[in-house]
Amino acid sequence: MTGRTEQPRIVILGGGIGGLAAAAFLHRAGLEAQVYEQAPALTEVGAGLVVAPNAARLLRRLGVLGAFRERAVQMDVGWEFRRWEDGTVLSAEDLAERCEPLYGEQTYVAHRADLLNAIRSAVPEEWIHLNAQCTGVDLDGEHPVLRFADGSTVEADVLVGADGIHSQVRGALFGPSPATFSGMCAFRALVPIEKAPEFSRRPAHTLWLGPDHHLVHYPISGGEYVNLVAVAPAGDYSTESWTATATVEQFLAEFEGWDPRLIELISSASQIGRWVLLDRAPLKQWGKGSVTLLGDAAHPMFPFFAQGAAQSIEDAEALASCLAAEPGGPESALRRYESMRIPRTTKLQELSHERATINHLPDGPEQQARDKRLAESDALVANGWIYKYDLEGADA
Repeated sequence: MTGRTEQPRIVILGGGIGGLAAAAFLHRAGLEAQVYEQAPALTEVGAGLVVAPNAARLLRRLGVLGAFRERAVQMDVGWEFRRWEDGTVLSAEDLAERCEPLYGEQTYVAHRADLLNAIRSAVPEEWIHLNAQCTGVDLDGEHPVLRFADGSTVEADVLVGADGIHSQVRGALFGPSPATFSGMCAFRALVPIEKAPEFSRRPAHTLWLGPDHHLVHYPISGGEYVNLVAVAPAGDYSTESWTATATVEQFLAEFEGWDPRLIELISSASQIGRWVLLDRAPLKQWGKGSVTLLGDAAHPMFPFFAQGAAQSIEDAEALASCLAAEPGGPESALRRYESMRIPRTTKLQELSHERATINHLPDGPEQQARDKRLAESDALVANGWIYKYDLEGADA
């Protein structure tokens, strides 16, 4: 393919946050792409997420930060760690006063669907193909080919697998390798703000730490809901679907004996989701030839650093930048993209993995030492390497 002068035919499999962000940045770079999504509509299951400065900066670059902020909630307090049994504050970040001076952007929390809609607004509508259920990925010919359930096929010069943790593109590249069971499960709920206890309505990202468990809450959707996510031992529970449900009683049973305010918050929920957390070791390479991966297909990570969506958006900008710099040599461009992104995402995968142990320490000397470190450290500065990252600046 070296020596091509026309634009490469770029095909993106997956219309989630990463796939649409890739299309949006390619559009910004003057390249065209086609996005194929198996769902009949572009929706994001799940609930809340954090948009830290490194992601907010990219939304501004796409021209969609204003639209995103219409439904997002700007944080005044971030990573407020509390003790499980009585709510003692272990540490907290002053985002209202310090975040923008340090990193040029604020930190937000939002419903995943609101972030997806903001990014979608930067993608030409004719680029998006819905209800496109991929049944096969053929990498044996001169060009990669996608096969779909309706019998159609699509040939690409560049194929980007943005199709999640069970990525078909990843399987075609490196063979089947099922994700492993982490031993943890997550509960989630959206509590209408009028039903939520007063303490949970603050514009704060609050994280309660306890033995084998932690629980996070913050307001989303323009303050209409409190997003509630908790991680607990999975036991014999093995359902992975984000549409699986649990009862309030099951949720409460996991947090018996915790601060009464949390019990009140959990009791205020109605529809509870529950799914197991899957695990994948970092990949040393993301692609071959004219095929690459992006987002969860490349680097799924535990949610404990709240960087999954942000890293997908960073991938998208880097991919578009590399392809725009070498439109006639996409294979070289893809290897450059991968070399730029793998060290950073691998580090975040590993740190997120470690956090599972740190967050869930049983009460005792190790827990006390952790709490002391939390109290003495300035996490907003310590995590600067995450938040200041800017591909177009000096910190790429």
